[in-house]
Amino acid sequence: MKELKTAVPYFVLPVMIIFLMMSCNDAQPPKPRGYFRIALPAKEYVPIDTILPYCFERPVYSKIVPDDGYNKEPYWINLKFPQFKAQVHISYKPVEDNLYQLLEDNRELVFKHTVKADAIRERMFESPEKNVYGILYEIKGNTASPLQFFVTDSTKHFLRGSLYFNLVPNKDSIAPVLEFIKDDITHLVETIEWQ
Repeated sequence: MKELKTAVPYFVLPVMIIFLMMSCNDAQPPKPRGYFRIALPAKEYVPIDTILPYCFERPVYSKIVPDDGYNKEPYWINLKFPQFKAQVHISYKPVEDNLYQLLEDNRELVFKHTVKADAIRERMFESPEKNVYGILYEIKGNTASPLQFFVTDSTKHFLRGSLYFNLVPNKDSIAPVLEFIKDDITHLVETIEWQ
């Protein structure tokens, strides 16, 4: 009987085995979670047209609605940002020998967030010509209200605001919108005037 001769040289078999082993190790690292792109409108502001004891300039892509909460008081409003599912609750209190108590209540409301906050940054505002003094609080972390502020003239008016998003707080997903709205709140505080 005649032997069959193989036509494949001996070195081809080990090379093929090496190539097969290398081709099976094609694991890719997992991709990080992404978020939808958010289209941010152009900045443009208009003065609010109200009979409130205060006024300010608001972004054109926001709207003012009266506060309809169960503990609402006169001159309380909400500045809504429907496109971003966010709103700024704005409350007003007249100063009647109670400035210290109003400041303490504000401080307590801000620092309630220390449980979830990574840090709290304060930015002072001062406009002696308009008699407006205040602080903007930037609360870092997964908190319910990442921005809060108060302004006062220290004799008659005390205005407080808190930004809330109508979704579960996640600092990574709301970061671009938060930075965008922070500029609007800063503009609001800088344009406040007493009526």
